[in-house]
Amino acid sequence: MRYVVVDLEATCWEERGSPERMEIIEIGAVLLMSSRGPVEREFGSFVRPVESPLLSDFCTRLTSIRQQDVDDAATFPEVLLRFVDWIGGEPFVLASWGAYDLEQLRRDCRRHGLALPAGFERHVNLKQEYARLHGVAPMGMKRGLAREGIPLAGTHHRGLDDARNIAKLAVIVLPQVEAEASHA
Repeated sequence: MRYVVVDLEATCWEERGSPERMEIIEIGAVLLMSSRGPVEREFGSFVRPVESPLLSDFCTRLTSIRQQDVDDAATFPEVLLRFVDWIGGEPFVLASWGAYDLEQLRRDCRRHGLALPAGFERHVNLKQEYARLHGVAPMGMKRGLAREGIPLAGTHHRGLDDARNIAKLAVIVLPQVEAEASHA
């Protein structure tokens, strides 16, 4: 089975607001050819937000994404189409560190009147599975990497860098999830 490890960045503000207000501003992903890897290819794209087009200072500080990065980007429908084309045909499983990424994809699809690509419903929450398999409380990606003795590479809170880091945890988690599924 192929796995698409995805990480999104979205508009954000220092004061917590409704998640419905957030819009994707970056999609990063790596394609694993199997649960054990290797990474076959990578996808990275900025996305121009339409409802809140100006990034907050907080968002820029957190993600290092600049206003000009999103101003020069395509909108979500265009980037989603490129992302789905990049993934290629079925079957595949979407994987992310937590439930946020799939929920944000759903929100942005609703915002733009698009159907969530059917393949995205096959989703593995790696954070939840890692916690379950290791008998620990759910933790952030950075802490999961540290727990495994894997250094954080690149810039944290950047889509492609985080997807690459999550993939390092995915190849630990996914073989165990597959083994359990084959014995069920």
